[in-house]
Amino acid sequence: MDKLTSPRRIEQLLKKYDFRMVKRFGQNFLIDENIVLKIIKAAGITKEDTVLEIGPGIGTMTQYLCEQAGHVLSVEIDKKLIPILKETMKGHDNFTLVNEDIMKIDLNQYIGELPKDRFKVVANLPYYITTPIIMGLLEKDLPVESITVMIQKEVAERIAASPGGKDYGALTVACGFYTEPKISFIVPANVFMPRPKVDSAVVHMKVREAVSMGEKDKKLFFSVVKASFANRRKTLLNTLSTNLDYDKETIRKALNNAGIDEIRRGETLSMDEFKKLAEEFKKFEPQ
Repeated sequence: MDKLTSPRRIEQLLKKYDFRMVKRFGQNFLIDENIVLKIIKAAGITKEDTVLEIGPGIGTMTQYLCEQAGHVLSVEIDKKLIPILKETMKGHDNFTLVNEDIMKIDLNQYIGELPKDRFKVVANLPYYITTPIIMGLLEKDLPVESITVMIQKEVAERIAASPGGKDYGALTVACGFYTEPKISFIVPANVFMPRPKVDSAVVHMKVREAVSMGEKDKKLFFSVVKASFANRRKTLLNTLSTNLDYDKETIRKALNNAGIDEIRRGETLSMDEFKKLAEEFKKFEPQ
């Protein structure tokens, strides 16, 4: 296997194909084989799995994924990386490469062609678009089994936070609604080329069984969550009054019926409390 974690080999490839980093794509290449192996282990990849990899880069992790998984579908936005990937992934028959933007691609058209319906997501995500990618995968009702991604440490801490802490917010609740997230390990900045300014973390999110909530109810739930965190210094009664289309008395009644003190703040509410509160607001919605 071509050792793509070698800085010298990376430089050779980039020079051969006259490749230059594109800042807007947030490109950083891993130069530590141990980290690659730890990510794959955290994802629990076996020959029974089909893997969706987002942003394969030059194929550093892709090669190892192909060794461990049944099939790997890699989506790469940068067309200048395609010839490099065709070289580094040569000989891997269980590999499919798609030159598309993960935010615009219709994954369903590729899923039908894959060996298995359900798939696991593994990726080293660019910092600037981490949240839209994760939420896009979760909200599109795709047959995703788990998501294991390397992201900015600060964002990972927000995703896996507990109620009451400064990191706990709307992103925490959204990810917790769809998945069971946990931080697998921290990744220091010095294992990347070029070196980013902050450390990263690998977060593993096991997707929950189908959420039994209709689209209308889901929309109400997330509007309540978003409103609860809109003004973190305000009490729930005040921030909900400012950010939801209900009068103050209705909000007070909903909080009281849900058993939630109106002077609490959004960051203290658990997932179950948010669900209870949304259920109470549903009673005031026109049928």
